[in-house]
Amino acid sequence: MINKVVASVEEAVADIHDGATLMLGGFGLCGIPENSISALVRKGVKNLTCISNNAGVDDFGIGLMLQQRQVRKMIASYVGENKEFERQLLSGELEVELIPQGTLAERCRAGGAGIPAFFTPAGYGTEIAEGKETREYDGKMYVLEEWLRADFAIVKAWKGDTAGNLIYRGTARNFNPMMATAGKITIAEVEELVPVGELDPNQIHTPGVFIQRIFQGKDYEKRIEQRTISK
Repeated sequence: MINKVVASVEEAVADIHDGATLMLGGFGLCGIPENSISALVRKGVKNLTCISNNAGVDDFGIGLMLQQRQVRKMIASYVGENKEFERQLLSGELEVELIPQGTLAERCRAGGAGIPAFFTPAGYGTEIAEGKETREYDGKMYVLEEWLRADFAIVKAWKGDTAGNLIYRGTARNFNPMMATAGKITIAEVEELVPVGELDPNQIHTPGVFIQRIFQGKDYEKRIEQRTISK
């Protein structure tokens, strides 16, 4: 059994280079690879294309990378929580591709499955479909969308073993599993790292075959975007 454990987050992201395309898992601020994002900020890598469901908030998640002008292009489906993102978009500093959320998930899944393109009804008749092939199936119009793949996919899981098998928890299971399959190199950070054999095979969401590096993260903040409490 191959041991895929790296000693630190710095080692995990050491070869992420300027101009790389990254997939970053998570949904909102839930299940994002907090340690890896912080390490990329410290590393100062630039000119990145980031594929993520969202762009973090101003002082957390991908928002930290936007503050440091590390992101050249953002491919996402929801960007409404980040004033710096808005400023860079409106000033023309940041290239943005907005994608319907289900289409984004499926483009990542297709990239991992080796399916170069597929037809979806989402976005037909809108700006999303401009310049894309459309086709009618069974009386309904569909838009051709291409797969998404990345130089590096960075995901966060609840539990993982030294062979890279991963278990996600709750909402963190949005986007992390499909992105894990679509990176040339996939890096996993986990809250708990256990020996091979400790995980129930029936509970594993991402098989270790998709993971090249894994490490145990620390000091997770697990922030909430919009905290709502009763009065």
